[in-house]
Amino acid sequence: MSRLGPWNPVTVEERLDRMESLASIRQLPHRYGVALDSRDMDRLVELFVPDVRVGADASGREALKVWFTHTMSQMRTSVHFIGNHVVDFDDADHARGIVYCRDELEYPRTGGWEIGVLQYWDSYVRVDGDWCFARRKFHRWYIVDALARPAHGAGVNVGTDALTTHQLPEAYESWGRFWAGIDASAAGATAAGDGAG
Repeated sequence: MSRLGPWNPVTVEERLDRMESLASIRQLPHRYGVALDSRDMDRLVELFVPDVRVGADASGREALKVWFTHTMSQMRTSVHFIGNHVVDFDDADHARGIVYCRDELEYPRTGGWEIGVLQYWDSYVRVDGDWCFARRKFHRWYIVDALARPAHGAGVNVGTDALTTHQLPEAYESWGRFWAGIDASAAGATAAGDGAG
Protein backbone atom coordinates (compact mmCIF):
# COMPACT_ATOMS: atom_id res chain seq x y z
CA MET A 1 0.00 0.00 0.00
CA SER A 2 1.33 3.44 -0.91
CA ARG A 3 1.11 6.53 1.28
CA LEU A 4 -1.94 7.53 -0.76
CA GLY A 5 -3.96 4.45 0.14
CA PRO A 6 -4.54 0.95 -1.19
CA TRP A 7 -5.27 2.00 -4.78
CA ASN A 8 -2.16 2.22 -6.93
CA PRO A 9 -2.75 3.67 -10.39
CA VAL A 10 -0.76 2.02 -13.17
CA THR A 11 -0.89 4.29 -16.21
CA VAL A 12 0.38 7.85 -16.47
CA GLU A 13 -3.21 9.02 -17.04
CA GLU A 14 -4.37 7.29 -13.85
CA ARG A 15 -1.48 8.78 -11.87
CA LEU A 16 -2.21 12.26 -13.21
CA ASP A 17 -5.90 11.81 -12.39
CA ARG A 18 -5.00 10.84 -8.83
CA MET A 19 -2.86 13.99 -8.45
CA GLU A 20 -5.72 16.17 -9.70
CA SER A 21 -8.16 14.29 -7.48
CA LEU A 22 -5.95 14.83 -4.45
CA ALA A 23 -5.86 18.57 -5.14
CA SER A 24 -9.65 18.66 -5.50
CA ILE A 25 -10.27 16.64 -2.34
CA ARG A 26 -7.93 18.84 -0.31
CA GLN A 27 -10.01 21.87 -1.32
CA LEU A 28 -13.20 20.38 0.15
CA PRO A 29 -12.44 20.96 3.88
CA HIS A 30 -11.19 24.49 3.24
CA ARG A 31 -14.28 25.37 1.22
CA TYR A 32 -16.42 23.76 3.94
CA GLY A 33 -14.82 26.02 6.57
CA VAL A 34 -15.29 29.17 4.49
CA ALA A 35 -18.90 28.27 3.67
CA LEU A 36 -19.69 27.60 7.35
CA ASP A 37 -18.06 30.78 8.59
CA SER A 38 -19.70 32.95 5.89
CA ARG A 39 -23.05 31.15 6.41
CA ASP A 40 -23.24 30.36 2.69
CA MET A 41 -25.47 27.33 3.07
CA ASP A 42 -25.97 26.86 -0.68
CA ARG A 43 -22.23 26.53 -1.30
CA LEU A 44 -21.86 24.37 1.77
CA VAL A 45 -24.34 21.70 0.75
CA GLU A 46 -22.97 21.56 -2.81
CA LEU A 47 -19.81 20.07 -1.29
CA PHE A 48 -21.79 16.93 -0.37
CA VAL A 49 -23.16 14.13 -2.53
CA PRO A 50 -26.73 14.83 -3.73
CA ASP A 51 -28.19 11.98 -1.66
CA VAL A 52 -26.23 12.79 1.52
CA ARG A 53 -27.68 11.18 4.64
CA VAL A 54 -28.93 13.67 7.24
CA GLY A 55 -29.55 12.07 10.61
CA ALA A 56 -31.46 8.82 10.79
CA ASP A 57 -34.51 9.77 8.73
CA ALA A 58 -33.60 12.35 6.09
CA SER A 59 -31.37 12.68 3.06
CA GLY A 60 -30.46 15.11 0.32
CA ARG A 61 -28.90 18.53 0.09
CA GLU A 62 -32.10 20.40 0.99
CA ALA A 63 -32.42 18.42 4.22
CA LEU A 64 -28.76 19.09 4.94
CA LYS A 65 -29.28 22.80 4.30
CA VAL A 66 -32.14 22.87 6.83
CA TRP A 67 -29.96 21.07 9.39
CA PHE A 68 -26.95 23.36 8.89
CA THR A 69 -29.12 26.50 8.92
CA HIS A 70 -30.58 25.52 12.28
CA THR A 71 -27.21 24.47 13.69
CA MET A 72 -25.27 27.54 12.59
CA SER A 73 -28.00 29.91 13.81
CA GLN A 74 -27.30 28.76 17.38
CA MET A 75 -24.06 30.79 17.36
CA ARG A 76 -23.05 34.07 15.80
CA THR A 77 -19.42 34.06 14.70
CA SER A 78 -17.56 30.89 13.87
CA VAL A 79 -13.96 30.37 12.80
CA HIS A 80 -12.86 27.03 11.35
CA PHE A 81 -9.10 26.83 10.81
CA ILE A 82 -8.24 23.78 8.72
CA GLY A 83 -4.92 22.02 9.33
CA ASN A 84 -3.44 18.60 8.61
CA HIS A 85 -5.22 16.58 5.95
CA VAL A 86 -4.34 13.03 4.90
CA VAL A 87 -6.10 11.25 2.03
CA ASP A 88 -6.19 7.56 1.12
CA PHE A 89 -7.59 6.43 -2.24
CA ASP A 90 -9.61 3.21 -2.32
CA ASP A 91 -10.01 3.44 -6.09
CA ALA A 92 -10.20 6.11 -8.78
CA ASP A 93 -13.55 7.44 -7.49
CA HIS A 94 -13.52 6.75 -3.74
CA ALA A 95 -11.24 8.03 -0.99
CA ARG A 96 -11.07 8.55 2.77
CA GLY A 97 -9.41 11.26 4.80
CA ILE A 98 -8.72 12.76 8.21
CA VAL A 99 -8.83 16.54 8.60
CA TYR A 100 -7.68 18.49 11.65
CA CYS A 101 -9.60 21.63 12.61
CA ARG A 102 -9.40 24.28 15.32
CA ASP A 103 -12.77 25.95 15.75
CA GLU A 104 -13.90 29.06 17.60
CA LEU A 105 -17.59 29.71 18.28
CA GLU A 106 -19.28 32.85 19.62
CA TYR A 107 -22.49 32.55 21.66
CA PRO A 108 -23.77 36.12 22.25
CA ARG A 109 -26.78 34.94 24.33
CA THR A 110 -24.46 33.57 26.99
CA GLY A 111 -21.46 35.81 26.36
CA GLY A 112 -19.40 32.72 25.60
CA TRP A 113 -16.56 32.30 23.14
CA GLU A 114 -15.50 28.67 22.84
CA ILE A 115 -12.34 27.21 21.37
CA GLY A 116 -11.93 23.58 20.40
CA VAL A 117 -9.83 21.12 18.47
CA LEU A 118 -11.41 18.38 16.39
CA GLN A 119 -11.00 16.03 13.47
CA TYR A 120 -13.32 15.09 10.65
CA TRP A 121 -13.05 11.49 9.45
CA ASP A 122 -14.26 11.84 5.88
CA SER A 123 -15.44 9.68 3.01
CA TYR A 124 -15.17 11.20 -0.47
CA VAL A 125 -16.71 10.12 -3.75
CA ARG A 126 -16.51 11.50 -7.28
CA VAL A 127 -19.95 12.37 -8.66
CA ASP A 128 -20.27 13.52 -12.29
CA GLY A 129 -16.60 14.48 -12.32
CA ASP A 130 -16.63 16.44 -9.04
CA TRP A 131 -15.29 15.21 -5.70
CA CYS A 132 -17.79 15.51 -2.83
CA PHE A 133 -18.10 14.59 0.80
CA ALA A 134 -20.05 11.35 1.11
CA ARG A 135 -19.83 11.52 4.90
CA ARG A 136 -18.09 13.48 7.67
CA LYS A 137 -17.68 11.81 11.06
CA PHE A 138 -17.00 14.19 13.92
CA HIS A 139 -14.25 13.56 16.50
CA ARG A 140 -13.18 16.03 19.17
CA TRP A 141 -10.40 16.47 21.71
CA TYR A 142 -12.11 19.30 23.61
CA ILE A 143 -14.15 22.49 23.39
CA VAL A 144 -13.87 25.04 26.21
CA ASP A 145 -14.47 28.69 26.95
CA ALA A 146 -11.64 30.80 25.53
CA LEU A 147 -10.55 31.71 29.07
CA ALA A 148 -10.44 28.11 30.31
CA ARG A 149 -7.55 25.71 30.14
CA PRO A 150 -8.44 22.68 28.00
CA ALA A 151 -8.49 19.24 29.57
CA HIS A 152 -9.05 15.79 28.12
CA GLY A 153 -12.63 15.56 26.87
CA ALA A 154 -13.63 18.98 28.21
CA GLY A 155 -16.95 20.07 26.72
CA VAL A 156 -17.34 16.97 24.55
CA ASN A 157 -20.99 15.89 24.25
CA VAL A 158 -22.24 18.26 26.94
CA GLY A 159 -24.63 20.21 24.74
CA THR A 160 -22.29 22.68 23.04
CA ASP A 161 -21.51 20.58 19.98
CA ALA A 162 -24.26 20.28 17.39
CA LEU A 163 -23.09 16.75 16.63
CA THR A 164 -22.51 13.80 18.89
CA THR A 165 -18.76 13.48 18.86
CA HIS A 166 -16.32 10.67 19.36
CA GLN A 167 -13.62 11.32 21.96
CA LEU A 168 -10.08 11.79 20.73
CA PRO A 169 -7.54 10.33 21.01
CA GLU A 170 -9.46 7.22 22.14
CA ALA A 171 -11.31 7.03 18.80
CA TYR A 172 -8.08 5.73 17.26
CA GLU A 173 -7.90 1.95 17.49
CA SER A 174 -4.09 2.28 17.63
CA TRP A 175 -4.32 4.43 20.78
CA GLY A 176 -5.52 1.58 22.99
CA ARG A 177 -2.96 -0.85 21.51
CA PHE A 178 -0.14 1.61 22.18
CA TRP A 179 -1.03 2.11 25.84
CA ALA A 180 -1.69 -1.57 26.41
CA GLY A 181 1.85 -2.23 25.15
CA ILE A 182 3.30 0.51 27.38
CA ASP A 183 1.44 -0.84 30.40
CA ALA A 184 2.68 -4.37 29.65
CA SER A 185 6.26 -3.10 29.22
CA ALA A 186 6.06 -1.15 32.47
CA ALA A 187 4.72 -4.19 34.32
CA GLY A 188 7.54 -6.31 32.89
CA ALA A 189 10.16 -3.72 33.83
CA THR A 190 8.76 -3.49 37.36
CA ALA A 191 8.81 -7.27 37.73
CA ALA A 192 12.40 -7.42 36.42
CA GLY A 193 13.41 -4.63 38.80
CA ASP A 194 11.82 -6.43 41.75
CA GLY A 195 13.83 -9.55 40.95
CA ALA A 196 17.12 -7.69 40.58
CA GLY A 197 17.59 -7.19 44.36
